[in-house]
Amino acid sequence: MTTETQYYEPITYIVPPSEEGMLLKTILSNRLMVSRKLMSRLKLTEHGITVNGERRYISVRVQAGDCVQIRMEQEQSDDILPQPIDFTIIYEDEHLLVVHKEPGIIVHPTHGHYMNTLANGVVHYWQQQGWNYRFRPVHRLDQETSGVLAIAKNPYIHQHISEQMIAGQVDKQYLAFVHGIPDPQYGTIEGPIDRDPESPHVRIVTPTGYASTTHYTTLESYKSPAGAKIQLKLETGRTHQIRVHMQSIGCPLIGDKMYKFLVLVDEDTDVKAKALDARMDRHALHAWKLGLTHPITKQWMEFTAELPNDLQQLQDAMQNELT
Repeated sequence: MTTETQYYEPITYIVPPSEEGMLLKTILSNRLMVSRKLMSRLKLTEHGITVNGERRYISVRVQAGDCVQIRMEQEQSDDILPQPIDFTIIYEDEHLLVVHKEPGIIVHPTHGHYMNTLANGVVHYWQQQGWNYRFRPVHRLDQETSGVLAIAKNPYIHQHISEQMIAGQVDKQYLAFVHGIPDPQYGTIEGPIDRDPESPHVRIVTPTGYASTTHYTTLESYKSPAGAKIQLKLETGRTHQIRVHMQSIGCPLIGDKMYKFLVLVDEDTDVKAKALDARMDRHALHAWKLGLTHPITKQWMEFTAELPNDLQQLQDAMQNELT
């Protein structure tokens, strides 16, 4: 088997005159930003780390003009069965796949859900193209949440986008339709989140929880029944964060079966809220925008996904009573 069929395209760095004499390890760590884990993996790979096409120890010193390259072996998701499932591609290159995840589909196979996931569909698509990639989503969306999802095609890309997320450099924005109208109409929710000791699969706002921050802006408000279209941006990524935080300010997501009104406002509100919930087969949450720096080109990129049909229909119905 040839090198071209064993490895992905190399990631390249040309040493400038100012870095002559620098350790190869420093170039890999501080210029190509290779993690310690990936570095160890590359060192064990025949063509993992090369200088001017030759394999080198990371303890050597580089010269100006040297061509430093890293190569990762091609991989497959052997534990994910390929299955033809429709999904919408927003963007794709040899390093990154960005898709619009439809509501109701699970991202990755889990216990009891080995088929009919986005992963099954993506792996099938890649195999049909003759490509070998391992399914590596760089973030997750709940089964019911629709919208933009990024998938790395190799460990280097996954590492870099994950680091951006940890550093708060990824712009993730959501749209939600909620019961009630937030007061004030825009603001920041600072509510620590942790598991509910009585129901471990449920999250609650509690003083002893993990710090969680959600910024929200009311885009539209509706009067009968009272509701709103909200834009949200997260600083943290706790499980169910948006759903828990909106419930905590008295504006739970329409259609949310788990996080409803904490306190019943009045009987009329309850009846109207149930009528709105009945319109939805899921909670009304959509990941509409994702912005990140491409690890290879270093360009800032933004990806968006339009509202799916069910949320568009909900919005149209509520706009008939727009205040």
